Amino acid sequence: MFYRDERLALLIDGPNLFSAAKTLGFDIDYKLLRQEFMNRGKMLRAIYYTVVIENDEYSPVRPLVDWLNYNGFTMVTKAAKEFTDSQGRRKIKGTMDIELTVDAMELAPHVDHIVLFSGDGNFSPMVESIQRQGVRVSVVSTIRTNPPMLADELRRQCDNFIELDGLRNAIGRPVRETDDNTH
Repeated sequence: MFYRDERLALLIDGPNLFSAAKTLGFDIDYKLLRQEFMNRGKMLRAIYYTVVIENDEYSPVRPLVDWLNYNGFTMVTKAAKEFTDSQGRRKIKGTMDIELTVDAMELAPHVDHIVLFSGDGNFSPMVESIQRQGVRVSVVSTIRTNPPMLADELRRQCDNFIELDGLRNAIGRPVRETDDNTH
């Protein structure tokens, strides 16, 4: 439930949201997503978190990062760590959990409602802390995949769960085959 006069902040775990939408068979139209939540309350911030591969000639996430940056989103990025696993395969590692959590804690005194776009159970203690500060927390993820992409502990902790598949008509567009790795 949203109230028209409440101050909102959107915190978007980019890779998590990308993966959930892709599994459900659609892409996110971020212009529509921003408009959808601007219609639900007074949106103070829309922050998108993702890791980027800096040393590659072309990063598939770069065009999205640039577009979001020019279209009303605050971008929080950091370079992914590259390593070689025990079988000699190149692996990429990176998470924005700490950055998202710090921002949520700093925003809490200034908002009434935080909308978290992630199903990651690691965010449960953060959600609980924000709620103790009097802020309502909605989580956008999906339970319509097998297995569900929403951790049970996060669903239990949040004030409101919004099924991502239920937003498909409002914020989705058909998957483009060229978008293999963008988030």
